[in-house]
This record gives sequence, structure tokens and C-alpha cells, in this order.
Amino acid sequence: MPDPLETASAPTNSLRRIAIDPLTRVEGHGKVTLLLDADGRVRQARLHIVEFRGFERFIEGRPYWEIPVMVQRLCGICPVSHHLAASKALDAVVGATTLTPSAGKLRRLMHYGQILQSHALHFFHLSSPDLLFGFESDVDRRNIVGIAERYPDIARQGIALRKFGQEVIRMTSGKRVHGTGSIPGGVNRSLAGSDRRALAADIDQVVAWSRAAVDIVRALHESNAALYARFGRVAAASMSLVAADGSLDLYDGALRGRDADGQLLFDQFDPRHYDQLITEAVKPWSYMKFPHWSARGADDGWYRVGPLARVQNCDRMPTPLAEAARQDLLAFGGGAPLHGSLTYHWARMIELLGAAETIATLLADDDLEGRELVTSGPRQREGVGVIEAPRGTLIHHYQVGDDDLVGMANLIVATTHNNEVMNRAVRDVARSYFDGRAITEGLLNQIEVAIRAYDPCLSCATHALGRMPLQVVALDADGVEVARRVRD
Repeated sequence: MPDPLETASAPTNSLRRIAIDPLTRVEGHGKVTLLLDADGRVRQARLHIVEFRGFERFIEGRPYWEIPVMVQRLCGICPVSHHLAASKALDAVVGATTLTPSAGKLRRLMHYGQILQSHALHFFHLSSPDLLFGFESDVDRRNIVGIAERYPDIARQGIALRKFGQEVIRMTSGKRVHGTGSIPGGVNRSLAGSDRRALAADIDQVVAWSRAAVDIVRALHESNAALYARFGRVAAASMSLVAADGSLDLYDGALRGRDADGQLLFDQFDPRHYDQLITEAVKPWSYMKFPHWSARGADDGWYRVGPLARVQNCDRMPTPLAEAARQDLLAFGGGAPLHGSLTYHWARMIELLGAAETIATLLADDDLEGRELVTSGPRQREGVGVIEAPRGTLIHHYQVGDDDLVGMANLIVATTHNNEVMNRAVRDVARSYFDGRAITEGLLNQIEVAIRAYDPCLSCATHALGRMPLQVVALDADGVEVARRVRD
């Protein structure tokens, strides 16, 4: 249903505007605006994404084999996810219906290295200052430097976990950022024996640190149970990839969706037909679209993706330690779906542990050093690649002509899927904590805490098709509007 805070219930010129601009400790540029009435009551709260992404148009007319490298430039934090999603889409174009065992396992190793480093970066560097010091704590220590001074062991573990994940990426893709290892039809390198041995020497410690990370965030939830359950709570449906047996699969699988009560709505939906499942709606005040399940409509069909959706949507985690940790999370909710935004952090660390365990299993496989790396088959004109990026479901869709040039591209990234639920989390925090209170930096940070829980990648998420909506307002020296032009 529509949220009453989505639109102002009084003329906007009678309301006081508060802006959080820019949002901090997130990737990309965005802002939040609040409209308050004379009594300090919140009448409107919105998350605006103010930067423009034009990659769908940038890559039109480019040879298809360039695309897995080009699309990584969307982001410096999750380039591997775009690299692999594009490669998966273009596997279909080159007729690679099944990868070689070495190629498939090397891609998975690269992907789980990305999950590990991204989750470690987000929790330890970006979110832990709020969780360990408090949402309204001194802003001067609410950063990674403050964590290093107060909790040096936690800071070191976070840095070491991210470094290990980056090393996995470097050894499989050629570079820590914007590598070239995955290509349409497979990969262009195997794992060197020396690199494999180096990673294997450290993996037990990485698994131990990952278990400790789960313990940290679980303890935070147990000691702040009421706050964490209520803060930014949005009862949302969920969507993610699952394997054929219903277990969590971050690299491959089919789409599953549940409603906010946890009831199954669809399962094993072929992601190649995502456009039959999802509609992307547009609102005039943001460059980021608002996806929803077409059959349920814009008001009822919105959903969440990412760690909190994934660990509750699947039937089990494929690794034992992560599955035990998932059961602890489910028990914490008493069998009902957990909807508090801060629970994303707990789910994220469970996935971090699962990624470490998966890497350990893969490193024991000799196929990583194999030499059969590429396959192909009858050419196709179209391909869709879907992967579970750290932030959630990522969709790449390309059409390629007989001249090998990309004629159409569409990308739906995790942060776009989460647009509606993030806006509702912002409104929940505004409604719960702002009404009638004096606005302070610490109070405004609570809005950012809710947004950061989703680990948004704002630069990945924004685009427009056709003519972008545009509004220009001219004010005189006294701030009175004298002209307005709107293109919608």
C-alpha cells in the first residue's frame, strides 16, 4: 500500500525543508529531504538519487566482448559482480550453454572473493562505527579510525578479511579492481598453483575471523533486541536466486519470491524471463527506478533483495557453519520473518561466513588449475545474466546484432530493487524519531544508519530511458517562485 509520508499532506511552501546532502559512508551520491510542519511533525521523507548513470547507452554499438570489462566502471566497490553478470549474459550470445568445470569454478571463486571483501568493507569500515559507538555518538569518532582506536582487534580483522577477498579477486581476474578474468564463454586464466597454496594457507584463519564477525553482530542484536527489531522496520516481500534444491546460490539458480509473511509466491522462475516478472516504474523526484512484480502492481508488488532477503528466502545455506548461523537468526525471529533494517548486518555476516567456507571448499579442487577454460556453440542474438551481487539480485540483459555490436542493454541492480523499501525505511525512522524533536546531527545520522543497512550502491543504481524528467524552478531575490518548467 502507498505510504502516507510519500507525499506531503500540506502545501509544500508552508513546510520547513531539511536536507541530508550528501549521504555519507555509501557508494555514490544521494540525499534525503524531510518536510516538517510548524510543529516539527514530518510530512514527507524521501531518498533522492541525484546522479545519472548512462551505461545502457554508453555500451550500445560496442563489440559484445568488450562489455564485461566496460560495465565494471559502473562501480569501484562491486565491479566483479557486473563483470560476471555481463559474462553470464554473453555466454548465451556465444552459445556457451554449459561452462567447462574449470571456468565455472574459477568464476565462483572470483564471485565469493567479491562477496567476502564487499561484506567486510561494508560492515567493518562503513557501518560498525554506528553500531559499536551508537547512532548519535560523537561524529568525530564515528568512523574507521575511531574503530581502530577503540576496537583495534575488530578493525584489524575487518581489514584482513577484505584484503583476503581482494587477493582472491586479483588471482582470478588479474587485478583487485576492474580485472579481465571472465570472458563470454568462460575465463581467460586459471589459478596458479602458488596462488592457490597461498590462499589455502590463510583460509582457516579467514573462516575463524568470519565466525567472529557473526558473533559480533549477533551480540549487538541480542543486547539491543527491541531497538534493532523496530528501527527502520519495513514489512516487505523478498526475492533472490535459489538453487534447484532451494539452497542459497549466490552465483546461479532461479528466482524465488515470498510475501512479507514468508509465504511462497513463486519459485524456480527462469531469470531469463525477468521482464515478464518485473516492471520498472518511474517517479519524478529520483533518477532511480522503482521495480515491482507486475502481477501485484506498483502499490503491492515492491520487494527487498540482498542478504536479509536471501537468508530468509532460501531453504538452507550450502555450508555448515553458515547454516548453523542462519538457524540462530531465524530462531531470534521466533519463526516469523525479520523485517528490521538493521538485521541486514547479521544476515550479511552470515553470508560472509558462507563465502569463506565456499572459498575453502573451492581451493581444494584441482579444477582451479585446469586448462580447458572456454566453450562456445551456436550464436544467439540475446542473453540475460543474473547473479546475486553483495547487495542483492543483479540483472544484465543484452541484444547483439550479426555485426557483433550491442544493440540494446538493460541493467537492474540490487539497489534499484531496494529503492521502495529504502524509502519506506527512511520514512519509518523519520516518523518514529523526528516528530517534534529538535534536529541534531546525531538525529539526522539515524536516517543514514537506516539507508546504510542496505549497503546501497547509488552510482550503480541510477539510469533513465528516453527523456529524463526535469524540473527547473526560478526564484527571485526574496525566494519567491517566479517561473517553473517541467518535463516529465
